[in-house]
Amino acid sequence: MARGLFVGLITLDCIYQVDHVPSSDEKIVAADYLLVAGGPATNAAVAFRYLGNSAQVVGGLGQHPVTSLIHSDLTAQSVEVHDLLPDRTAAPPLSTILVTTGTGDRAVISRNAVNSQAGTERLPTNLLDGVEGVLIDGHQMAVGIHIAQLARERQIPVIVDAGSWKPGFENLLPLATSVIASARFLPPGCQNLKDTLDYLEQLGVPETAITRGTKPILYRLGSQQASLPVPAVMAKDTLGAGDFFHGAFCHYRLQGSTFQAALILASVIAARSCQSFGTRDWMNDPWSPPEPASL
Repeated sequence: MARGLFVGLITLDCIYQVDHVPSSDEKIVAADYLLVAGGPATNAAVAFRYLGNSAQVVGGLGQHPVTSLIHSDLTAQSVEVHDLLPDRTAAPPLSTILVTTGTGDRAVISRNAVNSQAGTERLPTNLLDGVEGVLIDGHQMAVGIHIAQLARERQIPVIVDAGSWKPGFENLLPLATSVIASARFLPPGCQNLKDTLDYLEQLGVPETAITRGTKPILYRLGSQQASLPVPAVMAKDTLGAGDFFHGAFCHYRLQGSTFQAALILASVIAARSCQSFGTRDWMNDPWSPPEPASL
């Protein structure tokens, strides 16, 4: 068992399964729905805990009535929450997601954490005690940079989930041990994925990779650049797959897998999560996640 700290966005996800995304002024009835905690760092923590580790997520929630739904779900997942905005009375970040039956494609409406940015004053001094790895998604940028600096001083690996460019990433990324970016992540001045990998290398990030959905993962490790295949599956729901990938990568990397092996094994977990509706059912069906391995 490893202890991981996940820093960033905590939302309430309202997920609907629909046969199509409604057009203007159209009303449709969902085939299914789900209310769960969400957000990149939060879902990554859920996957990390599911794989047998201890997980704590750090973000801003407050005391609005709907936060009880978030706390209830994360308690059920055995994920500990450290709330940086306990006195906040406004609603926490909310996301509405429409998942299309048959394709698994999702449409997302969210405010993210733009109105719930936290400071570092409520961070306990012992927050990193016993922590073996930190993942930061950039949605609580000031807190993320501060924790990354402390982690680097303690030689704790820092993994950055780079979903899309956010102001402040230029200060966070140089502190990262590993950066796993999406194909949408284009830093200023970058026009394509090679530019992104070059940018991260120039910042001195030792391990970088770009996930591209069903396409092979691109990675760069020192002077080595290559691609890795991902499993082919019939997707029912792609929501959260990238987040679960990051949580699984943290698990396998901290369990001794090489960078390449951790990427491959994480893609197996992400593919598994795509085969059921919502972000929780994939963990309920009996199956055996792959063991840590090296290449």
